[in-house]
Amino acid sequence: MQVFTCILSAMTTKPTNDTDKVFKALGDPTRRLLLDLLCEKNGQTLSELCEGLDMARQSATQHLGMLEDANLVSTVKRGREKLHFINPVPLHEVYERWVRKFEQQRLSLLHDLKQELEGE
Repeated sequence: MQVFTCILSAMTTKPTNDTDKVFKALGDPTRRLLLDLLCEKNGQTLSELCEGLDMARQSATQHLGMLEDANLVSTVKRGREKLHFINPVPLHEVYERWVRKFEQQRLSLLHDLKQELEGE
């Protein structure tokens, strides 16, 4: 339940329509790797994330800050630690706006090609 609360609070406190920040955050391979690590195991601490990377905690903190600013990652404090959770909503918005509309066109073209090759 904590993950959903974290995502919902991130959605209500930060606008998710700032796609420039999302694309800028996704433009760096280290930030994409951090997102991959969070996909594998959501709710990791900074120490856990740094174990999978060859970088200083300060650098990881800066990258996570950019991901948070883009609303791709949200955090929940647990005692002295901060747990990092991936927020899939901005990625889904990018998918819906720029990827999905091309899927139908691609599928239609493949269907037409299949029809033509089968002689129908």
